[in-house]
Amino acid sequence: MSVMPESIQTPATITAPGLIALSNKSRGLSLRSGIIGALQSGDYQSAFKGRGMAYDESRLYQAGDDIRNIDWRVTARTGKAHTKLFKEERERPVHLWVDFRLPMFFATRGKFKAVIAAELASLFAWTAQRQGDRVGGIIFSDIVHHELKPQRGKSAVLRFIKHMVEHPSWQQTTANGDKQQALLHSFINLRRLAKPGSLVILMSDFRGFDGLCRSHLARLRQHNEVVMVHIHDSLEACLPPAGTYRMTDGMQALTLDTHDQKRVDDYRHKFHAHKTFLLKTAQAYHINYICCRTEDDPETIIKQGLRAR
Repeated sequence: MSVMPESIQTPATITAPGLIALSNKSRGLSLRSGIIGALQSGDYQSAFKGRGMAYDESRLYQAGDDIRNIDWRVTARTGKAHTKLFKEERERPVHLWVDFRLPMFFATRGKFKAVIAAELASLFAWTAQRQGDRVGGIIFSDIVHHELKPQRGKSAVLRFIKHMVEHPSWQQTTANGDKQQALLHSFINLRRLAKPGSLVILMSDFRGFDGLCRSHLARLRQHNEVVMVHIHDSLEACLPPAGTYRMTDGMQALTLDTHDQKRVDDYRHKFHAHKTFLLKTAQAYHINYICCRTEDDPETIIKQGLRAR
């Protein structure tokens, strides 16, 4: 699959001008700590403080304050308990983790999951750049893994967009790599790349996400804020009504028979179990989970999921 030179993107392609044009749509978005909230996790707001947060001042301790933030020096000097207050440091590292494995090049409606991931990543990148953060991350496929260390400025966003557009996945029609191992290795590399105090945003269908991947994600979350954007197509969640359907990827064809209700139910339950596992993982580690279908508008999804200011 080749990348089109035109500025207008199609449901199956991305272009640099198309992703650059998303800069204007990022103006109403914010990635600041305390704004990011998970829709499926109640009214949770990030309690992340520590690295990535700069000391601002101390005040008298109030009921409900985190005892880990007690300012012991001021407390000892005044004889009254004081709490440290923090303000966010500028130029916080923002790591965008973009899944371009072969299953991401699929959709029955809307846009390819990979296109949605690229558009989401661009919106997040422009938002981070506008609020003074550094932009980098990982772009990976079944056989190619590319790391970009966070850098500041518009050039960092353009660099990330360039690597997404030119990633070999957009030219490949088949891949011989191990999809599950590619996902696991990407999590391992992300843990190494993301320094404490970073904001990490994951964009994937999370196919192959298992207990081992979950353990690496849990360790990553210990010192970083994490947003998990689960991208999927409606056909992956539920098969169409009873009938016979002909499907092709341009090279191979198959016939899908949905008359067998048990098969339809098993298929739906399998996706539900996958989504439930992701949700429980997010809730267990206070990760912000956002669900995005291939027919959804990325800007709207981010506004709803991150409570844009």
